This record gives sequence, C-alpha cells and structure tokens, in this order.
Amino acid sequence: MDSNDTSPDDRADAGGSDDADIHGAPARDRATDISRDVDIDDVLDDEDDSQGLFDDLLSGEPIFENKEVLRPSYTPHELPHRNEQINQMATILVSALRGDTPSNILIYGKTGTGKTASAKFVSKELESTSQKYDVPCEVEYINCEVTDTQYRVLAQLANKFIEKNQDVIDGRLDDLRALRSDVANGDDTPEDTEFDSLDDVDDRIESLEADREEMEPVPMTGWPTDRVYSSFFEAVDYHERVVVIMLDEIDKLVEKSGDDTLYNLSRMNSELDNSRISIMGISNDLKFTDFLDPRVKSSLGEEEIVFPPYDANQLRDILQHRADVAFKRGALTEDVIPLCAAFAAQEHGDARRALDLLRTAGELAERGQADTVAEDHVRQAQDKIELDRVVEVVRTLPTQSKIVLFAIILLEKNGVHNINTGEVYNIYKRLCEEIDADVLTQRRVTDLISELDMLGIVNAVVVSKGRYGRTKEISLSVPVEETEAVLLSDSRLGDIENAQPFVQARFDN
Repeated sequence: MDSNDTSPDDRADAGGSDDADIHGAPARDRATDISRDVDIDDVLDDEDDSQGLFDDLLSGEPIFENKEVLRPSYTPHELPHRNEQINQMATILVSALRGDTPSNILIYGKTGTGKTASAKFVSKELESTSQKYDVPCEVEYINCEVTDTQYRVLAQLANKFIEKNQDVIDGRLDDLRALRSDVANGDDTPEDTEFDSLDDVDDRIESLEADREEMEPVPMTGWPTDRVYSSFFEAVDYHERVVVIMLDEIDKLVEKSGDDTLYNLSRMNSELDNSRISIMGISNDLKFTDFLDPRVKSSLGEEEIVFPPYDANQLRDILQHRADVAFKRGALTEDVIPLCAAFAAQEHGDARRALDLLRTAGELAERGQADTVAEDHVRQAQDKIELDRVVEVVRTLPTQSKIVLFAIILLEKNGVHNINTGEVYNIYKRLCEEIDADVLTQRRVTDLISELDMLGIVNAVVVSKGRYGRTKEISLSVPVEETEAVLLSDSRLGDIENAQPFVQARFDN
C-alpha cells in the first residue's frame, strides 16, 4: 500500500503523531481524498449537461440558409423586372470594351427600386468581360452619402488607382527580374525579348521602381485640393484604360459640396493622354440637376435611365427569388411573402424595405425558436422596422428641431390636444432657456414643424377658425415614450429631463 494511504491507526501504531505527519512527511493529496467520495466522471458529466448563455439559442433548428442574400449589400446573379434598365446600361457601356469613352449616365429612381444593385450587376459583368477580351476597363464605386466632399472623393479615387498601379508595377517587375535572370544565365538572349540588351532591362527595372516610389498615397485630410486632384489625375492616367466612376447618392455630394467635383471629373477627358473616364451617377432625387451648372448638367446627363417603383406582384417575385436561397426549405408559410410584398408596395414599391421586412420576420421567428416564419412575425417585423426608422430619424434631427419636438411631446403628455403653433412656441422658448440654446423666431419654428410633418414625425393640419383666421393643429405621429427617450439621449437635451416647464391647461371646445 502507498504510504499516503496508511490509515491513522497504522500511523499511531508506528509511533507517529498527527503533528509529525503534517510537518515531517509530505502532505496528503486532497484530490485523492475527494476522489474517494466524488466520482470525477460524474462531475464532468454534470458540466457537459449545464447550459451556457448561447446553448439554448443554438438548440433550435435554424431557419436561414444564407441570411446575407436578404441584405441590401448583396448583388444577386439576376435582377427580376429590371432587364430593360440593365440592357440600357449595357448598350451605353459596351463602347468601353472597344476602347472608346462611354457616355455619362444619370440613373434616377426612388429608394429600393434596384438602381444600385442593377448598376453593380452591370459593372461586374463589364469588368469580367473586359478581362475575357483583355481590354483594360475598370469600375470604381463611391458612396457619396459617406464620401461627401470633393477632397474625399478625389482622395479615395486617387488611392484606389495608386494601389492598382502599384500592383501592375509589381507584376511587371517580377516578369522583368525573371527575364533578366534568364538572360544572365544564358537561357535567353536579348534578341528573344523586347529589349536590345541587359542594360535596357536594368534601365526599365530602375524606371519602374522609381515610378512606384513616387506613388505617394493621399491622406484623407491635410493636402490642398489641387494637389489631391493632381495625384488622382496622374494615377488614373498612368497607363491606358477606360474607367467608369460610379457615384451612388450623387445628389448628397452636390448638396454638401456643390458641383465642383462633377465639373472637374467631366472635363478630365480633354486633358488625359492614356485613360478615358465615364461617370455613372445614381440619385433618388429627380430634380437635383436643377442645382448644377448648365455645363456640368449637359455633360453629366448625356444618357438618363429612370427606375420606376415595383408593384406588389414584382416585389413578390423578387422576394421569392431571394427567399429560395436565403431560407431553408419549408421555413416560410404561404402568406409571408405576399404580406411582405403588400406592405412594401404601400411604401412606394421599395424592394429594400420588402427584403428588410422578410429578414426581420425571419430573425424574430428564429429568436422565438419557431419552426416557420408566419404572418404574425411579418406584422411584428413591420412594427419593429417602423419604430427603428422613427428612432433613427429623431436621433439625427438638428438640435432646434429636437427642442420643438420635445415641446410637442410635453404638451401631449400634459393632456393638451389639438396643439397649435403658439402653444408649441411658448414651451419651446422655455426649453431653450433651460438649456441655454438660441431662441428662433415663431416663423422659423413654424417651418421646423412643417419639416417634422414632412418626415412623418408629427401631423400638422391647417384648420380654419372662421373670422379668427387659420391655424395649424399639431399631433404626434410617433410613440411618445420611445421618442422622448431618444431625445433625452442627446447630451444637449439631457438636462431637460429635470426641468418641467409650466404647461397651461386649457379646455377644448
């Protein structure tokens, strides 16, 4: 028997003491004692049986096969009900494959009508066909809602072309170094190449290395705009190619920084030696060209393509097309896709809204560990998306608009109905005093109320008071509690929560 397993009685018989055992001999292994009473395998089995935070969520059968198919960023292999517009684009851009400059294109249509998806689809086809026929043709995509100044647009384009030029140079250098090695080893002679001698190869390598060294990336801030433009110009003209610059949300660029960017881009072809540039602008606003310089407008809008809204049947086809890939077989009940299509058709035929609705319904079903997505999930998704939209719109309002909206909320919470502009203005002034904000005139506040009405946050109706004239009656169109929470999350308005301006009670006739 191991000495550690000797019983206390045996140790006493041996003349040992408890103290001697503690101080004079190695301590007993406590794990050995525990193991006598507890089976380690039982402990491990218990650990395996315990449920972690995500185990319950993963235990249900997944509903999605590929959720990414339902996101706006996904470009499908085919776009139902957009063949006419796609063919129009292809007819215009095919000249790029012949080495000619395509006409500039302006694409119009409401949100979710397939403009960007169609343009990206055609662009992908254009680039793949150009590689097939070994024609230098490239498409560069810029989202002007994010990249919304002339500096940023030019810097982003310059850096994209600088990176591509460096890749071309690196490939050429690898070929030249391999060629030089072959000539130096006697495997080839200069006569077998495009060079007259080994020195010519070395000169070409040195020239390309110098070109690569000079290609300095453009920082996102700090340079004069003309220097950024010059870097972009040199980068795009480094070698022969036809370039299509796709400017999505182009109206946001014009709204933020005028038409200077479009003016410079549209005039570049007259100065370029090797490259040719074509512009493809995508806009939700059919009237944005009214603000352009006439010269820019005429050169930019050489070809115009309009994307009409989808109807409910077309939306149903689009959703079915995506759902076949996105969901597992049998995951949708029969009424889900028609209901999503009907809801989105009410929103001006917005396919993006329809896809969001279907995806959100699937997520809600999955969270509830349901076997299938049903009509109830679609209706829950509709409410959730609407609330998310309201939250985002309210969150991004200017501070003055938020104060006006908070004044309306306070009036409604204090039982005032059929609120008029004068009542809103009185509370608005008190709120401005509380947070030390500038007080606008009543006329300007009336304009802000009209803007909130256009956004669907409030409902402002002009009513006649007979010989007392006309007034606006205002009511909220959004949930009070959620909207108030979003407003109070603004650090500027946070102090309002403790201030309770006096709201004069009145009786409605």
